[in-house]
Amino acid sequence: MRKALAVVVGLVALAGVASAQTFVWPQKWTVAKPSEVKRGGTLRAAVISDYRTFNPFIAAEAGNVPDIISGGRGLVTRDPTTGDWIPYMAESWTISPNKLEITFKIRRGMKWSDGKPITADDWIMTWRIHTDKAVGSNSYDSFFIDGKPITLRKIDDYTIRFIYPKTDADAFAVASFEPWPAHIFGPVYQKEGAEGIKKMWTLNEKPNNIVSGGPWLIESYRPGERLVLKRNPAFGEWNKDEAGNPLPYLDRYEIKIVKDVNAQLAEFLAGNIDLMAPATVDHISQIRQAIQQGRLDATIKVNASPVASSQFMVFNWNKASDPFKQSLFRSDKFRRAMSHLVNRQAVIDIVYGGLGTPMYSSVYPVLTQWVNPKVPKYEYNLQQAAKLLAELGFTKKDKDGYLVDSKGRRLEFNLATNAGNNQREQIAKLIVDEAKKVGVKVNFQAIDFNTLVGQLLSSGPDRPFDAIIIGLSGGSLDWPFGSNVVPCKGNLHMWNKSGQCLDPRETQLDALYSRGRTELDFKKRVEIGYRMQEIEAQLLPVIYIAGPNYHPAWNNRLGGEHPDAIISSIWGQRELELTFIKK
Repeated sequence: MRKALAVVVGLVALAGVASAQTFVWPQKWTVAKPSEVKRGGTLRAAVISDYRTFNPFIAAEAGNVPDIISGGRGLVTRDPTTGDWIPYMAESWTISPNKLEITFKIRRGMKWSDGKPITADDWIMTWRIHTDKAVGSNSYDSFFIDGKPITLRKIDDYTIRFIYPKTDADAFAVASFEPWPAHIFGPVYQKEGAEGIKKMWTLNEKPNNIVSGGPWLIESYRPGERLVLKRNPAFGEWNKDEAGNPLPYLDRYEIKIVKDVNAQLAEFLAGNIDLMAPATVDHISQIRQAIQQGRLDATIKVNASPVASSQFMVFNWNKASDPFKQSLFRSDKFRRAMSHLVNRQAVIDIVYGGLGTPMYSSVYPVLTQWVNPKVPKYEYNLQQAAKLLAELGFTKKDKDGYLVDSKGRRLEFNLATNAGNNQREQIAKLIVDEAKKVGVKVNFQAIDFNTLVGQLLSSGPDRPFDAIIIGLSGGSLDWPFGSNVVPCKGNLHMWNKSGQCLDPRETQLDALYSRGRTELDFKKRVEIGYRMQEIEAQLLPVIYIAGPNYHPAWNNRLGGEHPDAIISSIWGQRELELTFIKK
């Protein structure tokens, strides 16, 4: 399934209030009983990067507005207590004997926030737009297997069929995409095509024009300051708790935009926001101390799980205007040398205060059954880095102490990450310092997140960056390799956006990705995943670094968190729909 630059066939009532077929949110997903719940109030949170768009077809970053207001769910979702797929916007499904077709019966009575019914047309139109290459959707790659399209067919207004070109281990993950209103996007797409779609729902759009089928509506947005969401009454007509109460319980969800994680922490310590996931031991200590001293009434779960995201450094293989750097960045020997410069243990100790996990492959550490324990590791070793660079011809240093080749070209590159992410900035500075020890000049700059993402998503022979530190979240538990990352034409194949494989190992990974995704035997699929990680380690298309462990914290004015058994970086600390204000 696709990944993003950072969910929920079972417990269903067959009939509900006002003719809507109700989805009943299981009480086992929360520690609270319906009788304990209070309605109303505002959930308060903070983010360190401003939003890029309200448009679901061009959003690529984790935590984007369309994902928030929609709830990020589609026909099916996962039960966090079991990990199994269950019906959500569908009431049921049937699978063909050859496992190439899944027919979903859509839940009746669901409505968009403007009162229009949610029907099969909405999935069909959403799929058509996502699969228009000219739109540039981050979901585009999810709808193809080995270059062949997954197609959707409307059977009737409340029946839709997914037709897969091959068996697909990610079949239900594909079907979990959230629909968007055909009556809003369809006329524009039919008249103006992809260009018309890309102009829709910018940050300047009036909130009343943003139609949602999920738990939230946009009430207001002030760039650089805050996003305020309000409860969508239409959602509560078919989403209920076990006592029949409409969801969400909250009236509003307010998200402040702050300058960095230190500012985010200050807001949490002051009791101004309700949610936090501290990444460093210093931040954890400050929260614990505030709790112990009675200055903050909050809960923190230290080391709840390993991380379900990645942090890495990626080099740009597409620099036609600078053949020297392009040749360097395409060299696996150079990238191995750079991996040897990354002191992952120092990152864990200094940046994460010892509460982190080193990374050597694209599989998130929390997915332990998928992590290949024998994957080759190019660990911190300055002597080995220097040796590899010497083999590339960098044997002498200039008057400033930096390596140069036989033509006098200095070994130097620019490194960027998103401003405000203090941990990534610290990681970058550690890399700068280690690189200098062997004579590599790294020029670091923290830049605006949206600018950074724009550079990373750029395509063609000459892209505007050298190296970037960033991370990925999202993906699938059934096949944890990104459909938009591994294939050479993927939207997040970020080291090489030329549109074609440039290294034979890229081609191998592309083929193995398809082979694994179409393998329904779990054990065989894991074996393919292990092989992919071995090839990734040889190719090093990106250099994985380390990630913090997951330490969720919340203000105790909130109720409705998950039971401890399911609090993890995969499922989070709670379902917002079941969250309420206790006091």
